Amino acid sequence: MAEIDGNTLIAKTLAHSGVTHIFGVVGIPVTSVATRAVAEGIRFIAFHNEQSAGYAASAYGYLTGKPGILLTVSGPGCVHGLAGLSNAAINTWPMLLMSGSSDQRDSGKGDFQELDQISTVKPFSKFSVKPTSISEIPISILRALNRAVSGRPGGCYLDLPTDVLHQTVSESDAEGIILKAEETLRNESYEMCDFVALESDVAKAVMALREAKRPLIVFGKGAAYSKAEEELMKLVERTGIPFLPTPMGKGLIPDTHQLAATAARSLAIGQCDVAVVIGARLNWLLHFGEPPKWDKDVKFILVDVCKEEIELRKPYLGLVGDAKKVVGLINKVIKDDPFCLGRNHPWVESISKKVKDNVSKMEVQLAKDVVPFNFFTPLRIIRDAIIGLGSPAPVLVSEGANTMDVGRAVLLQTEPRTRLDAGTWGTMGVGLGYCIAAAVACPDRLVVAVEGDSGFGFSAMEVETVVRYQLPVIVIVFNNNGVYGGDRRNPEEVTGPHKDDPAPTSFVPEAKYHVLIEAFGGKGYLVRDPAELKAALDESFSARKPAVINVIIDPYAGAESGRMQHKN
Repeated sequence: MAEIDGNTLIAKTLAHSGVTHIFGVVGIPVTSVATRAVAEGIRFIAFHNEQSAGYAASAYGYLTGKPGILLTVSGPGCVHGLAGLSNAAINTWPMLLMSGSSDQRDSGKGDFQELDQISTVKPFSKFSVKPTSISEIPISILRALNRAVSGRPGGCYLDLPTDVLHQTVSESDAEGIILKAEETLRNESYEMCDFVALESDVAKAVMALREAKRPLIVFGKGAAYSKAEEELMKLVERTGIPFLPTPMGKGLIPDTHQLAATAARSLAIGQCDVAVVIGARLNWLLHFGEPPKWDKDVKFILVDVCKEEIELRKPYLGLVGDAKKVVGLINKVIKDDPFCLGRNHPWVESISKKVKDNVSKMEVQLAKDVVPFNFFTPLRIIRDAIIGLGSPAPVLVSEGANTMDVGRAVLLQTEPRTRLDAGTWGTMGVGLGYCIAAAVACPDRLVVAVEGDSGFGFSAMEVETVVRYQLPVIVIVFNNNGVYGGDRRNPEEVTGPHKDDPAPTSFVPEAKYHVLIEAFGGKGYLVRDPAELKAALDESFSARKPAVINVIIDPYAGAESGRMQHKN
């Protein structure tokens, strides 16, 4: 009877569990895990750096609803992988970090890359497990995959000791171990959040919306993860209540919808009297739900899969459950006793007027062809090119200071789960990892990254990964010579023995980022004016091949987001 080792058993268990992709960096002792996974039909996407691979795994979990898998070597590989695991934890996306570890017999002796990885990952892992023998591999994997998606999604960790990887078992015994693990898991219960809010609480929520003079619907990426777009559209159109998406909630209902309040954000959150917040947390992105941004008397109705999150915020009402299910119940109650504000409602009219005024002001700025480029001119050209693609809309990846902030206002999302940005943690460096995740998770969509040059620099080497796998990824770099752009120090700050050094925020002026991808066989473009940018977008969008478009921006254009200035 043929024998298989721990590497093969891991691969077989993952494949049996429906895993189709793994992201990672191979090396001692996990190279064979990757090669055996490929033999089992799993696609392995090999990166240059575990951080980018981890960001890819976290975003893959969000886009697919299945845990994104990250494979790393031991010690420093695991530590680098924490970037992705922590990103998954903070954004509440399902992910599994699998790291090789030292031989158990040599624990504590200073073995190669030895680290207590279970303790290291603890702050960011919902569940961590270390199989101590080959027979424990299947149940360990199944439990970790299950915990990643149960209740509030998040990251889990699987430790893979070298000696366990080398242990063997017969093929027939391996099949039996996997089947037994499945049976064991079926008899275990976790916080699956199959329950939804009480009918009485749903009725109370509807009554609050019905009686509100200035109601508002807010939704975030939690609603996107639960695929609640149809239910949200019904809720908005049945009630006529204006809505406000958080950045990655954009597209669940098209930004072009007549009840979209994004362009009147300050008015909407500052004057609403009842806000139902669906799949979004009252954190810094929503000003903690506190004055002066919000009215001190606003009634919050929070919809969240996590009871503890609701209790932490102490809202007027909490509805615990999956966003799609809870909004479905709300719609059912409204359908039985309908109400709708109507276009002539004073609240709707005030929001609509403010939206029109603000959009008109922005369009005046967008209409100008400013050269050297500011942020508005190239973003308008990119927006129009994306709109011209029609459906399916591309996945838009965005990171950077001005690039992301201004882009959020200019670039339109019309389809769900088509925006990936710095997220809840404001993480820089996610760009190329997110691009690669989107390309493999959404193969029918083009992926377009709009990045600041600082954000791009975190993961720029992964353009080789994009070329190697021939992924339809177009990276547009807004090159303004540094973090925020230019040397913005006051004269009195330029002193000391190193005063002739570049500013801490400065990069090499007009760096040739487009040449980097050409080194690997991709297409690079250098653009300085509208005609060159339009031509580069037309050609690269049509080709759907790896490309970098290097857009030279005036280094003194733009300013830091008003929300962030007080923190810097």
